[in-house]
Amino acid sequence: MIMRINRKYSTEMRGHPQTRQRQMLLEIIRTADRHIDAKELFKLAVSKDSSISAATVYRSLKLFKELELIDEKRLGQARCYYEIKHSSQHQHLVCSKCGKVVDFDCPLNEMIKKVKRDKGFIVTKAEVFLEGYCSECSRENEGDGTKKR
Repeated sequence: MIMRINRKYSTEMRGHPQTRQRQMLLEIIRTADRHIDAKELFKLAVSKDSSISAATVYRSLKLFKELELIDEKRLGQARCYYEIKHSSQHQHLVCSKCGKVVDFDCPLNEMIKKVKRDKGFIVTKAEVFLEGYCSECSRENEGDGTKKR
């Protein structure tokens, strides 16, 4: 297999080869209209390039995390979700039924400042996610007597 390097994106990869497959994987994550897990990323990648392997996807995700290009979030379930790293902090809503993940803003930075001011504790990482039912799953259960946990 020939490894093709795209010089346009080489600064993003900071010294690691920016192959066509790595560029494609980053682009899939960038343009995804939702948070995706590794299996879904692999499926989407195979639909664009049948020669890509699951090992390439997992190695690329590991590299992207090391280079801080993406965030990996374990949101309530055994799966990890991936998204392009954002400069602003945002949190996540996770549907217990369908698994949908939705971003939302919350004043977490204010709480972190208060913790530092009041307790002298320097927070290096803060993650919050709220688990429940999205509007679609809530509507599905309204008329059938199903109890939500």
